[in-house]
Amino acid sequence: MNSLLDIHDLTVAYHRKPVLWDVDLELHQPQLAAIVGPNGAGKSTLIKAVLGLVPLASGRAQIFGEPVARVRQRIGYVPQRESVDWDFPVSVLDVVLMGTYGRLGWFRRPGRDEREWARECLEKVGLAQYEHQQIGQLSGGQQQRVFLARALAQRADIYFMDEPMAGVDAATERLIFQVLADLRAAGKAIIAVHHDLRTVPQYFDYVVLLNVRLVAAGPRETTFTPDNLRKTYGGRLALLDAAADAIAAGSGAP
Repeated sequence: MNSLLDIHDLTVAYHRKPVLWDVDLELHQPQLAAIVGPNGAGKSTLIKAVLGLVPLASGRAQIFGEPVARVRQRIGYVPQRESVDWDFPVSVLDVVLMGTYGRLGWFRRPGRDEREWARECLEKVGLAQYEHQQIGQLSGGQQQRVFLARALAQRADIYFMDEPMAGVDAATERLIFQVLADLRAAGKAIIAVHHDLRTVPQYFDYVVLLNVRLVAAGPRETTFTPDNLRKTYGGRLALLDAAADAIAAGSGAP
């Protein structure tokens, strides 16, 4: 059986400086997976490299045993909020409808069925009442929910998310993770860059520890350990103590 995700010898360099080095990673079944590491570790670059958004110096990445270009309709992507032009004159519903374009093709416009589906996706993230709002008028957490709804509208089989919890309040974080848990229960895979070590044991069942090179990857219980965290973060004690407390608490993923 083909892997959901197969990354082999992947290296990315900016101005001849490697930001990812010889990364090998396989994901064989639907998981809620966190990519974790310090600033500058290459976490966002890893997602962009897999999706073909940045050039590779070497190596390859396949999804469902195919090059990404052949299975793009099966892939959902939520970028960082900082990469979006929030002043663009587009409504919340229009943004979510963009998630339906891949299945419509070049010459069809979204119709009634697509609009109903987009509204259903907005309902799932608690924003149905905001469909006519300009996207820039929403709060940061609401904007993040809109882009999650757009990803849901793609009806993808694997989702890549770049810090979907950055800058959101606790209620939005819980809602987003419930949506992600529902996707996993439906047989979807989610790979998310995540920055809060304290909540990794609570929400994720698979962890990728990255610091330019792959440090460790596997089930949370055996991978998200104090020893692996020290190897990843280089002994930043306050940060690691908080993570150790979360590990000791033994919270399970939803």
